[in-house]
Order: sequence, then C-alpha cells, then structure tokens
Amino acid sequence: MARRHPSKRVRPRPRTVLRLPDLDQAKSAVLNSLSSVDAQRGYRHAIDESVDWYCSEPRLSFSRTVVLRYRILWFAKMSSLARSLRISNIQIEVQGGTKTGM
Repeated sequence: MARRHPSKRVRPRPRTVLRLPDLDQAKSAVLNSLSSVDAQRGYRHAIDESVDWYCSEPRLSFSRTVVLRYRILWFAKMSSLARSLRISNIQIEVQGGTKTGM
C-alpha cells in the first residue's frame, strides 16, 4: 500500500507592505496595552510620526531595513535639533547676561 503524505496546509504569507488600517490596528493594540496616560501620549506621538514617514515613502515593504532607515533619519533629526537647542540656549544666556561657560 502506498503511503499517504499528510496534507500540508498552505500558510498565508505575512503582509510585507502594510497599509493604514493595518498600522492603525497595531497602534491601537500598543496604546491599549499601556496604563499610563503620559506613556500613551508619548507612544501615540512617536507612532504617528513613524507612520506618517512610512506612508510618505513610495511602496516600502515593512522590513528590518526600513526600520533601520527610519532610525537613522530620526537620530539625524534629533542631532540637528539638539545642536539648534544648544545654540539657542547659549544665545539666551548671553543675551540675559548669565553666560555660564558651556
């Protein structure tokens, strides 16, 4: 008698290009898991910013490379912001007559 191979279930492939409804569902799942209102506000802002960036890029599949690319852009943005804040703080200290070294 011939051996029957067990039928293999075909698994659905995970989505690689996420659309706005998928991202909104993930966002609400993350926000609902947080108990602190302040944490929810911070996470909501960060998620909204990253989703806006992801949706503005043409046809990116969601992968490690995309996450690293966003991370590099975010750090560059924060570095330039920190530099501008340091300059403005020094200018405020000089204008106020309270220059305290660096």
